[in-house]
Amino acid sequence: MTSVIDDDLRRRTWELLQPGEIELDGLVVHTGFDGSQETEMHQATIEVGELIAEHAGFEPTNTFVYSGTNDSDFSSNQHQGLTLDDESFVWECQQLLRNSSFDIVFYYEADADSMALLEAVREAGYQATVVRGEADSPKEGVVDQ
Repeated sequence: MTSVIDDDLRRRTWELLQPGEIELDGLVVHTGFDGSQETEMHQATIEVGELIAEHAGFEPTNTFVYSGTNDSDFSSNQHQGLTLDDESFVWECQQLLRNSSFDIVFYYEADADSMALLEAVREAGYQATVVRGEADSPKEGVVDQ
């Protein structure tokens, strides 16, 4: 059952990457945190967001997290990483409580080094998968190695 659910999340991630104004890749992070561990899940969001910034060529200390809490254009569990200088897009994510644990789906510009990012996220202790937006299908877009 978990494989079917993961496949569905990866497919939906790939679909959201299709076609847009900028080319995007996605990163699905399975945290293992349950609904009572929102603080840990938010910390994981920040940690992975900083890794995305670094692998996209930004200094993580020159970015901030914009949360959708008080913005009608955002849902409550949607966040963006933006640059301090001009609030340029670095990443966006949704935090999803699925099967009693949080998954975080990140989107970022496709010119980031996704393979090095995937390795760094895994070294930080998270189970993760890259989904390439330019792939012709969700199955072809999944990078698990």
